[in-house]
This record gives sequence, C-alpha cells and structure tokens, in this order.
Amino acid sequence: MDEISNYELHTQENWQPLADLLKISDPLFEKTFFLFGYDFSCNIYLIQGDYLSIIDPGNDYTAFMQLLDQGFKLTDIKKIALTHGHPDHVMGALELFRGYPGYRISEVEIIMHAAGPQQYKELVESLGCRLTEVKGGEKIDLSGFELEVIHTPGHTLDGISFFHEPSRTLFSGDTVLPHAMAEVDSSGGGRMDHYLYSLRTLRKREVHHVLPGHGGLVAHLGRQVVDGTFEGLIKKLVGVETPFTEGAVTLAQKGLLDEALFYTQKELAVSPHNPRALEMEAFLLLDLGRNDEANGIFDRILQQDHRHFHALLGKGRALLGMGGFPASLKFFDQALEINPQDQEALINKGLALYLSGRQDEALDIEIFQKEFARRVKQEFAKRPMAR
Repeated sequence: MDEISNYELHTQENWQPLADLLKISDPLFEKTFFLFGYDFSCNIYLIQGDYLSIIDPGNDYTAFMQLLDQGFKLTDIKKIALTHGHPDHVMGALELFRGYPGYRISEVEIIMHAAGPQQYKELVESLGCRLTEVKGGEKIDLSGFELEVIHTPGHTLDGISFFHEPSRTLFSGDTVLPHAMAEVDSSGGGRMDHYLYSLRTLRKREVHHVLPGHGGLVAHLGRQVVDGTFEGLIKKLVGVETPFTEGAVTLAQKGLLDEALFYTQKELAVSPHNPRALEMEAFLLLDLGRNDEANGIFDRILQQDHRHFHALLGKGRALLGMGGFPASLKFFDQALEINPQDQEALINKGLALYLSGRQDEALDIEIFQKEFARRVKQEFAKRPMAR
C-alpha cells in the first residue's frame, strides 16, 4: 500500500486522549483514551462518560494497571465491545474480571458478533457477564456515544467495525490497518470474497479517521487507508506486478465489477487520456447501473471520435437505463450504420422502440422478436401453474 507511506501515524506507550494525540477538537476524541498495542495485544480504546466503555480489551494485564495509575476506577467499566474474537483482542477482558477484586462482573455487557467464538461466549457468560450478540446494522451506545455496527468479515467471519458518523471515525479492528493488511484466517471463517465485500461497504462511508486494531492512529486520511487496504486485497488476486488495465480485465472476467472499476480508475489517475481505460470505465459504470456517470464518459469519447461504435452503443444503453428511450434510438441507429448486423445493437434498438410505445416496429426486428419471446417464456416458466 505505497500510497499511505506518507501518512502521519500516531503511536504512544501510555493511555492518552485522542484529542491530544491527533490535535482534533471533537467530543468523541476528548473522551476517548488510547493505548498502543504490541505483538500479542491489540490497540485498546477506552471511552469515558457516565461509565467507561472499552473497544477491544487486548491481551495485556498491565493495561488496566496503567488505568488505575491514571485515576480511573476499573469498576466503572460497564461495556466491552469486541471487533472480533482473536485472543489478542479479547483476552484482556478475562484479565480484568479475574485480576481486580470488587469487580461486579454481572454489571458488564460484552458486545460481539453472533458468529464469534462459541467457547469465549460460553466462558464470559459463565463468569456472569451479559452478552449482546450483533450481526451488523445495529446502533450501540458506548458511554453516551452512538456507534453503528458494520459487519466486516474477511479477516474472520465475526469481524465488525464501529463507525461514529458525527466525527466520521471508524474503529476498524483488523479489517483496515495502516501500512499492513490482515491475513485471511480461514480457521476463523475468514474468506477473501467476504473481505472484498467488507471493503466495498466501508468505501461507501465517508471515513475521515481510522482507529485500527494494530498500528498507529490515522487522522484525516481515513479514505486513503481504506482504499489502500482495498488495493492490497486486489493485488493479492491479480498479482502485485500486474498493470492496472490488465488487472481490471481479469477482475471484470471474475465478475468483480467494483474492483475492476477501482483498478481502471487507478490507471486513469496515472494516464487520464488512456482510451482503453476510459472505455472500460464507462462500460463498468454502465454494468453497475451508474448510467448517468457512464453517459458523461461516452460523451467524452464521442467528442474525440463521433463514429466510435462501442461508445455509440454504450451511450444508447446509458440513455435506456436513464429512461430516455426515444433519445437512445439515435445512437443505436448510428451504431448500426457502422455494423448493421450487430446483435446487441439490434436487440437494444428493439427494446428502445418497444419501451417508446412502438411495439410493432420493435417486433419487426427478428433478433429482438426472438429475444423477446425467449424472455416471456422464461417469465412464464417461473410462475407456479394453477391447479
């Protein structure tokens, strides 16, 4: 993930408020304390309010000793939210329960994904904890701050991230890491296709800051880190040395259209006038249903070459998708002037005529008539027969 090499990453060895570390004035950051992890223990986050909440208690018994030294009362810890069930993220809760006398375990709520390790869930319940299982999409309250639970499997099946929308902050667990990428843990249900899906989900959020499970804090450049992880996953699929355009073709052939579009746009960032990449971008947007964006790119291509067959066909399809049925006919006709026997152009022209109310003309196109009949037959085949 070369593009994140210039990020300013924040690390330290003692509990400190995020506001001081990141120089950001925000209610969440002013109330959240951070302890940097190490090889066998993850980063730990403590949120202060009427009670204390922890996101990932790590695997370091000294972490809570330091909290005591800084004046916190461990008995005020009422909620523990886990990003996934790996020991370096969860075992610190057991250290807390077993190591500090007077701790009222029955007052503690542990929040974790329903697919988390069954043995761990049974253990914390046997100790008297309240267990809340989430699946993604829920809103949870941690010390007065509302966080959205986002299911982010891939590294493990039970991976979740927590998103604080007001500050655009993502507690990412091991799903997004600066300068690194978590391995897919198949023993924990991790899968590469799930990992890609999770990154697609996170890329739809407006992430400004990333608070990861390992490594330094990232302020202001959260989107770049999310994209860096996404790119790293794609490189695992297509090869590190594969050029962006070739990689995009491979991804599209696998049906990974979002990933193919991402790679195509990486190529265009380097070579904005690459005609092959520009055409690929337009058709990928079209296949993803982003017709308006595709339409604009086809216009650019046609400005350079008004007889570009594929751009004419694509422009017509984009207008069809936008509901411009009569307007699309012009472009299908121009494409058919260049290649009168092209079946895709003929079928799309028939569809445009049909949707424009010109059904008789549409059915005069033999290939459209056959395609229309085939699809009608398919629809009837799906319906249960009356008895």
